[in-house]
Amino acid sequence: MLKIIKMKISSEQLIIDLQNTVCNAIHTAENLQKKSENELNFRTSENSWSVLECLEHLNRYGNFYIPEITRQISASKTTAQPVFRSGILGNYFAESMLPKEKLNTMKTLKSMNPVHSQLNKNTVGEFIRQQHQLLELLEKAKSIDLNKTKTGISISKWIKLKLGDTFRFVINHNLRHLLQAEKVLKNI
Repeated sequence: MLKIIKMKISSEQLIIDLQNTVCNAIHTAENLQKKSENELNFRTSENSWSVLECLEHLNRYGNFYIPEITRQISASKTTAQPVFRSGILGNYFAESMLPKEKLNTMKTLKSMNPVHSQLNKNTVGEFIRQQHQLLELLEKAKSIDLNKTKTGISISKWIKLKLGDTFRFVINHNLRHLLQAEKVLKNI
């Protein structure tokens, strides 16, 4: 049976927490830039992802979500509300991306699967650039309603999530794959 948990948090605190997570992601990626391309392209098995493939996967999602979030923030006619209440579906998606002790593997869309891509350190630079864009969007989101402003999602054009949940999903997804990338490096 699906356990329904709805998150309720101050909108300001949610944005601060998300900004801190993004700043940590930038710091992690800057440390990855210090590694050699051989290290960043190392994979633990034939079909596992390398560090660069983990980041490329995130960049591909960023290519969808950053423009979508930008459009919805620009179009929003709402004003900030003091409390964010996650939606049932949005909370489920966001929570499912949180890293757990034993990461549950998930099937990714073919278009988002970077396995065996030819990648270089530019992939890390692009990830960092996208994280800075996310920080700018979080700053802009402080002035609008995170509940009423909705975004599309990458897997269905019919489902819309609250902006607060979209930010949570994207940033948790980034965290999940950065931890995956760090585990790859530990196997070198």
